[in-house]
Formats: sequence, C-alpha cells, structure tokens
Amino acid sequence: MIAEPVAARYDHRDSSNESAEMAEARFSWPNFLIRWAVALALVFATFNPSRFSYFAWVSGGGTDGLPLKALAGIVLLIVYIIFLRATWRSIGPIGLFLSVAFFGAMIWVLIDFGLIVPGRGQEMTYVVLVVMSSILAIGVSWSHVRRRVTGQVDADEIED
Repeated sequence: MIAEPVAARYDHRDSSNESAEMAEARFSWPNFLIRWAVALALVFATFNPSRFSYFAWVSGGGTDGLPLKALAGIVLLIVYIIFLRATWRSIGPIGLFLSVAFFGAMIWVLIDFGLIVPGRGQEMTYVVLVVMSSILAIGVSWSHVRRRVTGQVDADEIED
C-alpha cells in the first residue's frame, strides 16, 4: 500500500482568508442598515429633544431608580466605546474629518434648498443626531466596505 503524501492529508486553505471571504460575502446594504439602526437607537436613547432619553431620565432629578440609571448609563457607555473605538480604528482622524465635512456640506445644501430651517432648534438637534448616528454606522461598517471595494483586509493591532 502506497502511503498518501502528508501534504495531501491537510487542507491547505488559509482559514483567515476564508473567514475574510465569508465576511465579505455576508456584508450588504441590509447589514449597513442594521448597524445604522443600532447607532440611531444608541444616540437617540442617550439624548433627543423629547422626554424619552437617558439624559432626560437622569436629569429629571431624584434618587428613585438610581441603581437602574447607573446600570443603563454603564450599558450605554460600553456600547459607545465599542462604536467609537471601531469607528476610530476604521476611518481614523482623516476619515472622521471627511465624514463631518461631508455631512456638514450636505446640511448646508439642505438649508440652501430650504429643506431645513436653521432657526428651529429642535429640528437641527434631530439632524445633528442623525448625522452622529450615520458617522458611527459608517465607522463600524467601513472595514467591510473597504474589503469589498479594494480586497484589502484591516487587522487590529495585537496588544501584548
């Protein structure tokens, strides 16, 4: 009986490359929209002009439900750290500047066309909150978009 060569017994596919290809194939517009919805929920749960936000709940005064308020604040902080860290690592300071510039110019165009009235504080607050959510969603999605467009894979730094 002739022995099978050792190399033939092993699958030579690179598992890291395979997982990158799987992630690339799975990312789509619905994936981005889910990230954007989570970012919208995060930002609007933290603050919005209505009375239904963490900020309104905590600033309402009193010590009723203080442990629950603390827990909710810690959960929001954890999710913010995840989103902000992913955004910073993905788009970096230049990408963040360009995102803010892009959305700023877009708001300027909407104001110029009369679709947004800058004198309405509540309306502008909602616009700014949507922009913040959009930047966070872009940040947590950018690595996937870059991989699909360029084929380059981002790798986090390994911390010792």
